[in-house]
Amino acid sequence: MTRYTSIIITGLLLLLANVGCKEPYNAPINVPSAGYLVVDGYINNDGPTTITLTRSTRLYDSVDLIYESNADVRVEGEHNESYPLFQTTGGVYTSTLPALNPSEKYRVHITTKNGKEYASDYSAVRTTPEIDSISWLRDNGGVRIYINTHDDQNKTKYYRWSYSETWEFHAAYLSSLDWEFFPGTDIPWQVQGRSPGSRDSLYRCWKTVNSSNIFLGSSEKLSADKIYLPLRYIEPNAEELSVLYYIKINQYAVSNEAYSFYEKLKKNTEQLGSIFDAQPSDLSGNVHSISDPAETVVGFVEVSETRQKDIFISNAEVTPWGQVPACGKIVIYNHPDSIKPYVDGYIPISPVLMRGLAIVKFDAAPPICVDCTLRGTNTKPSFWP
Repeated sequence: MTRYTSIIITGLLLLLANVGCKEPYNAPINVPSAGYLVVDGYINNDGPTTITLTRSTRLYDSVDLIYESNADVRVEGEHNESYPLFQTTGGVYTSTLPALNPSEKYRVHITTKNGKEYASDYSAVRTTPEIDSISWLRDNGGVRIYINTHDDQNKTKYYRWSYSETWEFHAAYLSSLDWEFFPGTDIPWQVQGRSPGSRDSLYRCWKTVNSSNIFLGSSEKLSADKIYLPLRYIEPNAEELSVLYYIKINQYAVSNEAYSFYEKLKKNTEQLGSIFDAQPSDLSGNVHSISDPAETVVGFVEVSETRQKDIFISNAEVTPWGQVPACGKIVIYNHPDSIKPYVDGYIPISPVLMRGLAIVKFDAAPPICVDCTLRGTNTKPSFWP
């Protein structure tokens, strides 16, 4: 629940208010200039608790996301316990709490920098079952990743998931050459060899992406509290599986009320943009304004545990996997007059014609084809094999 949440109230409602479709709908277009407060996160009973505060934006606003910074955010127990969260960046507040009492209820209490108070409803500590397994299958040329979980006690019923994925990828070409300039100038002279470390720093990279969609599952209508469903589809020949792919899935147990809230949010965010879609649902959750009970607040905060499981998938496991880069090369004479027009738009790759130890011609390609750091990082993740 990030940028989509911030625009969903105003964006969808204003869109439908200005288009004659379906039945009449009176959109609340009198959105306050400061925007509605959006509270995103949950109280984590077995790890860091992170709460993000933002303000909703209007369709014609140029800013994508407005963070609510310098607020006082704390977790409170129904018996007056209080645990502060600390602002890290923007409107992000986090802290690792002591073990919470499973027989008590807890809430998030917020005081903004202008003195307005907000609080979520008190919530019982929910136990999240372990993830049984992560599996994958080839599907229509790509790879579909599945989550498998269950609750022996038949108590969970409602689940939510998020994931973080990292993959290694390589540039289309490994560059063994670099531009050489006249000493003390930016005038190119010829190409020279790269050091092995410099070659690898441009060729081998990693990219990490966190899920932005909402993933929900329910066993309420099933005879057993078991879930098996797809969470991620990797398109055929996508870069993610060109070398090695990793995904870590987070599982959360949620209440029926939270599940309904996320269902509405999922429905609205996935349908954003079409005038023929269903009318937007009420996204009010369990967070309310203490200072002004009539004020609209968006968010649902509960107490839960996070269960995690991860998996690696290598390119060798999914072959054939094409991933053919659309990168063309040109050949350049190794002479100052020939080099000069290409220095800013190309990176030299390797010799094409040698005369003894001298490079007569070499090939080159645009930076996006040679420098992988333009699309990721060359810092290897600590967990990478």
